[in-house]
Amino acid sequence: MKEGLLRGRILKGFIFSMFMILLIPVQAAAKDLYTLEEVLSLASRGAERLKIAEEDIFIASMGKDKAQAALIPKLTVYGVYNRYSEDKYSIGNTLIQAQQAYSYGLRIDQTYSLGGREFKLHDIAKNNIEKIRHDTNTVKDDYLISVASAFYDILRMQSYVDIARSNLQRLQKHRDAAEKRLKVGEATKTVLLRAEAELSGAKTELIRVENNLKLSKAVLARLVGITKDFDLKEQDESQRGLLQMVSLGLTALQSEALNNRSEIQSALLQQRLSVEQIKVAEAAYYPSISLEAVYNRADMEPATISLVKESLYGGIRINFPLYEGGLRRAEVREAEARGRQASLLLEDLKRSVAVDVQRAYLEYLTYQDSLRSNEDQVAFAKDNYNAVSRQFEYGLANSLDVMDANNLLVSSEQRLSETAYNIRLSLLKIKRALGRNLI
Repeated sequence: MKEGLLRGRILKGFIFSMFMILLIPVQAAAKDLYTLEEVLSLASRGAERLKIAEEDIFIASMGKDKAQAALIPKLTVYGVYNRYSEDKYSIGNTLIQAQQAYSYGLRIDQTYSLGGREFKLHDIAKNNIEKIRHDTNTVKDDYLISVASAFYDILRMQSYVDIARSNLQRLQKHRDAAEKRLKVGEATKTVLLRAEAELSGAKTELIRVENNLKLSKAVLARLVGITKDFDLKEQDESQRGLLQMVSLGLTALQSEALNNRSEIQSALLQQRLSVEQIKVAEAAYYPSISLEAVYNRADMEPATISLVKESLYGGIRINFPLYEGGLRRAEVREAEARGRQASLLLEDLKRSVAVDVQRAYLEYLTYQDSLRSNEDQVAFAKDNYNAVSRQFEYGLANSLDVMDANNLLVSSEQRLSETAYNIRLSLLKIKRALGRNLI
């Protein structure tokens, strides 16, 4: 009888265990799982900030269309109707003003500067599209770095939560040990109260880091456009190519950055555009020529003797302003000053890019060199805490020794976690500094 009852309990326990095992994957499947590459891909497609920057490309293309329109002759259809209060006649009884008159026609006209101003403006508009593309890439890369930073912030917060939970378990164990020693008279009430206070503080710290984790997730969801609850997954394979990149050395990395960075390419184009702007300003010293062809149809009631009902004519006009109050000279000097600004900006930007690469490279080396010592510190802190906690159980160490050992373990674990994720982020910053695509 007892054997059958035991078998029944075992069977029920097995069924319950299987149910819980099947339930866990279902609950986990409710959350979307993203890697860094997937998060960056989502951000590049759906971020409002990037869409705003992409609209600048469209606006620049419309600027090219407007510049191109200036090269095409204008076709105009016109019509005029006039009605007067009365007919008017000259002394010889000749009609000079009819009671009503109208005319309509078709006009084709175009004006060109002999200095090629319109063609230069068209070339500037085309090159400006390419410049805006580089500017958009700069905005995109900066935005994706902020997304990657938010990604690793979440992973760091998750590790902090795990550290806080382990800390809570250790302090709970220490509190129980202090209570046992108090009962047998080997410790005072203050030891238990100190353990209770530390345990309460650990609970508060766990709540704090859990809320920070929620906030970090909210920040990433806002940046990327994720609407559901999600989890993140690391891919160590993606770091291997980045490590090969760092092995090139600082000089090679800086040289690559000067050739690839979108900011440099944009500044080079801006320098070229400033030269073209000088030519556009100088073109104002050349005369302009206007061509026109007109078909006109007119009638009036009553009609005059001199009325020409239909006419077709063409014309050429040349305009050359002799004096405009120094306007053309001022425009040329302004364009030359902007050209000097563009050259200075390019040189300043090259130095800034070189420093950006050096900063990212040295940050990586700093974190990489610190990783080994942080790992050793965590190992030593764990051994130290285990030894001190056992000593406390046997009365060979006091409560302050345990707290010091525990605080050392917590801080060393947090530093190790921060260093590990800073290494990953610093590799991405090097990639960004080089001007390579982040995705």
